[in-house]
Amino acid sequence: MSTLVRAESLASRSGSQVISVDDVQNIVAGWWFDYDQGNFETFPDYFTSDAHFSCRSDSGKTAFEEFVTADVSGREEVVAWQIDHRSHSPYPLRHNGTNVNVISRDEQTAAFRSYIFVTHVAAGSVAPMASGRCLGTVRYEDGSLRLADLRVVLDFTDSQLFTEATRHQAI
Repeated sequence: MSTLVRAESLASRSGSQVISVDDVQNIVAGWWFDYDQGNFETFPDYFTSDAHFSCRSDSGKTAFEEFVTADVSGREEVVAWQIDHRSHSPYPLRHNGTNVNVISRDEQTAAFRSYIFVTHVAAGSVAPMASGRCLGTVRYEDGSLRLADLRVVLDFTDSQLFTEATRHQAI
């Protein structure tokens, strides 16, 4: 079962359909949960018909760059890439979408940014796998709030003193 927010439930709750921070957090958290669990049947429900998804590392130099790199558009292509990528990833895998921050919103769309922290289990213990930044947009389509754009940049460049580090563009 996906955790999509229906427009009518939003209207009855607030008297308007302005997308709330809670609604954005709910779809982001629901997406990562269903992705991690491999609930493939829910994947199409999360994306608009014209959805865009991109993913890459910050350095472009990882040994697994081809595996983490995507730039796909359209629900069918986005879902196909997600299913293939998840099918070839470890389980359990946990994407923790944190610090979801809505940066603009109106009655039909909301833009957000957040961090992700990804873990897996190694040698019987939870182990970090990756962290990264996400930028995205949610939009109403067919009466439900869906991801219209999701851009992920994974952190693989070693940290440095802030004043000496190369700071990458937002995404």
